[in-house]
Parts: sequence; C-alpha cells; structure tokens
Amino acid sequence: MDTKLVIFDFDGTIMDTRKTIVIAKQETMRQMGLSIADEQTCADTIGLSAKLGFQSIYPELSDDMLELCVQNYRKIFDDTKEKVPPTLFPDMIDTLEKLKEKGIVCTIATSRNSKSLNEFLNKMNIVQYFTYVLAAEDTLLLKPNPDPVIKTLHDLGYAAEQTLVVGDMPVDIQMGKKAGVYTCGVTYGNSDRNKLIEAGADYVIDRISELFDIL
Repeated sequence: MDTKLVIFDFDGTIMDTRKTIVIAKQETMRQMGLSIADEQTCADTIGLSAKLGFQSIYPELSDDMLELCVQNYRKIFDDTKEKVPPTLFPDMIDTLEKLKEKGIVCTIATSRNSKSLNEFLNKMNIVQYFTYVLAAEDTLLLKPNPDPVIKTLHDLGYAAEQTLVVGDMPVDIQMGKKAGVYTCGVTYGNSDRNKLIEAGADYVIDRISELFDIL
C-alpha cells in the first residue's frame, strides 16, 4: 500500500475506554430504572454515538428518554473516568511517532463528542499527532455511514486509494468500505477477528505496532 493518510477510530483503537464506558452506562441504567444490560451488550455499543448506543439496547424508549439517557450518561462518565481512568493501548505513542516520522498524516473519526475527545487527547499528550479530528458533532451522519471518511478526504485532499481506516468495531470497517478506502481491524479493542472480517476488513492486526506490516 502507498498509504498517505490513516484515519483512526478512538475508543477501543487508540484508547482503552471499555471498562469506563461499561461502568458508566450500567450506572446510567441503574439511576434511570432501566434493566441493566450486561458488559458485552454495553461494549457492543462502543463506536456508536451515545444516543444510538442506548437506542440499540432500548428500542422502545422515546426520543426524549434517549436524550435524558445521554445527558445522565455524560455526567456519570465524567465522574467514572476519574475513578476508572482509561489508558492508551500498548505501543500507541511509539506507533504514532513513527507514522509522523514517515510523513503519514494521521486523523481521527469518532462518535465521541468533541469536548470529551479533546480532553483525552490533551491529557494523554497525543493531540500533536493528529492533523485533523472529526467528533460526533462534526458530520451529519456517523458510523457506519461513510460521511466522516468522505469529509476527511475532501477537506485534506487525499484519494481513497491512499487512505486506511483503522478501527476495532465492525462499524469502523463498514464506514471505510462504504467510502472506498482500505480498512484495518484491530483485535485488541471491543470486537473480535471474525466480526471484523465479516464486516469486510482488508487487514486485521492484533497490536497497533503491526500496522507497519501493512503500510
């Protein structure tokens, strides 16, 4: 591959937020009197916006109730992240540094809201590695819709054949495939190899450092 641009997912790809998210979602459910979903059910919603995540678990909820879930979840998540702080995955900073040295542009396309995303990027001291960032508010449609990839290519002036999407969930792969770019699934996040392959991943890796075997 002659890759010029790598579009990263955030949760489950760059940062291990699984435990924090699951605890916060289950506490939201408890406080709102909803049936409490198990860990895997909560983890399966990672990669979706908070609203779509709750909607996938509770399709019977009204739009107003879903919005209330999101508001409560964000407050609870802010408290939870102090008690159960997310961490960067192994080799992440080293990989980002090497990509920068090679002149490969790195960006992010995530369903996380921009406030939370930027707080994490700054706290982890990795904001300098990303030329361009798209959060939940920055496109009308989110994963698995291809809009975040299409907007990134348009704004930065890269071609689809020069681009690789890297993510841990089927929605990341689907987003990339619909936009016509190459895709790479990572197994260390919140999904598994079979689901990533079924989604159409061109490549699947077990550690982020293995990215260089593709590039």
